[in-house]
Amino acid sequence: MADELEGLGIMVTRPAHQAEGLCQRIEEAGGRPWRFPVLEILDPEDSGPLVDLIDRLDDFDMAVFISPNAVNKAMNLIQARRSLPEGLQLATVGRRSAVELRHFIGRDPDIFPKQKFDSEALLALPGMQEVAGKRIVIFRGDGGREVLGNTLAERGAEVTYAEAYRRGRPPADVGALQRAWARGEIDVITITSGEGLRNLFDMVGKLGQQWLKKTPLVVVSENQRELARELGFKGEPVVAEAAADEAIVDALIRWRQGAGEVRT
Repeated sequence: MADELEGLGIMVTRPAHQAEGLCQRIEEAGGRPWRFPVLEILDPEDSGPLVDLIDRLDDFDMAVFISPNAVNKAMNLIQARRSLPEGLQLATVGRRSAVELRHFIGRDPDIFPKQKFDSEALLALPGMQEVAGKRIVIFRGDGGREVLGNTLAERGAEVTYAEAYRRGRPPADVGALQRAWARGEIDVITITSGEGLRNLFDMVGKLGQQWLKKTPLVVVSENQRELARELGFKGEPVVAEAAADEAIVDALIRWRQGAGEVRT
């Protein structure tokens, strides 16, 4: 894979503290990562409700972590205050979240999808079917999709949300980005969340949106592909099989081997 992305300029939009793994893999494949974070992960403005829920973890039967950020923020606070209750089932929406949780607890979560990685895939697993009467806490960022919680509630669970972090829009040098576009230095953009794509669209402004809409995208879910269509992107985004770094690089290689060409 040493030259699969040779000469390709790739915008990496992950939060700054999460981008280096993907950037390194891109470089190993011969590509040129262009760092442009479109999200930053912040503590809740009021951590009181989160602390209260953590202190009451014994009241719950299952804890679900929506994202690696939810795992990191929640587990650091949990371990600072207490141990996890025995018998508390742990679930994650995706593989990256499962890996992150393993760093804290030394094992895989009890329930997590091993192929498709979204709320629907988690909900399809056997362990998420018979939940009537169970008390489930969902650790997530501020806002977000309600599919998981709503479906579990429809199945009879008592669902509580714990907002472990909030998302912000980082400062950005949009002028430098526009110059990079004009010089042909960005061939493809990687997107790992719908909110990140919306932020990027807003951050670049009207002029930048003309460049943006013409630049190919690699996304990590069908929902993000649909959002790109709604925003008016010209090409059909490539969907990576997961949000993991290696899956994104695999998708970049697929794009390059298909219609993808380096800009000249």
